[in-house]
Amino acid sequence: MEEKVLSAMKQAAKPVRPGEIAKTLDLESKEVSRIIKSLKEKGRVISPKRCYYSLS
Repeated sequence: MEEKVLSAMKQAAKPVRPGEIAKTLDLESKEVSRIIKSLKEKGRVISPKRCYYSLS
């Protein structure tokens, strides 16, 4: 699932909110937020501004 989230972020080509990714992937926003948190801890995702995330 992490790869799907990363792929959606790559396609967006701009910082996105978890809700936007959730709509794209037809997932719950909370699930996407949990995945993003994990990716952030691994250093694969950064947060350029509050509540927005992009690839690192």
